[in-house]
Amino acid sequence: MDKNYYDILEVSKNASPEVIKKAYITLAKKYHPDLQNEESKKIYEEKLKLINEAYEVLSDSERKKQYDITLSESEETFNSDNLINENTYLKNEIQNYKNISQAQELEKNLSNYEKQLQYERELENARKKAYYDAYIQDLKNKGYKIRYKKTFSDYIRSLISLMLTFFVIYLILQIPFVKTFFISIYYNNSLIKLLIDSFIKTFMK
Repeated sequence: MDKNYYDILEVSKNASPEVIKKAYITLAKKYHPDLQNEESKKIYEEKLKLINEAYEVLSDSERKKQYDITLSESEETFNSDNLINENTYLKNEIQNYKNISQAQELEKNLSNYEKQLQYERELENARKKAYYDAYIQDLKNKGYKIRYKKTFSDYIRSLISLMLTFFVIYLILQIPFVKTFFISIYYNNSLIKLLIDSFIKTFMK
């Protein structure tokens, strides 16, 4: 048999579906043409085709059974190369597990560091706010009047509040009995009438 799919995927004949899948993913990443230079792309494209072909057969239980029968018939004696490949694969697996373990440990340490950093920032902000509040309270206790510099947002909120107030007053004045009440006050109270007329003449010319 020209092709040995187990050798191509660097796994043993007794490898489980999980091991075969993992070996395929590892090799597909390792030999992907896009990760190679232009001169080697064609070579790795052929290599990746063999890897894909091997995985298509070995990942299908029925096709794998038929392939195993064909492979057994073509092998008269035990091929020592399989043992070498198995040994190489096991070494690679051990190294992969080590790398995964190290990566997980680094990720865990990084996560803990970020949490610690966030905690320290929040603690520092809380400490600064506590000092500031205590300072302001001390000034108030000494009789100082605290004036806060208004921001643009503060002026916008004040303007909106004023507009809402006038709008509510306008709606209330549209109620018939309320409107009648204020009109009667205007005509029956000369002082109020004088003040309102003066205001209209001054500001509503």
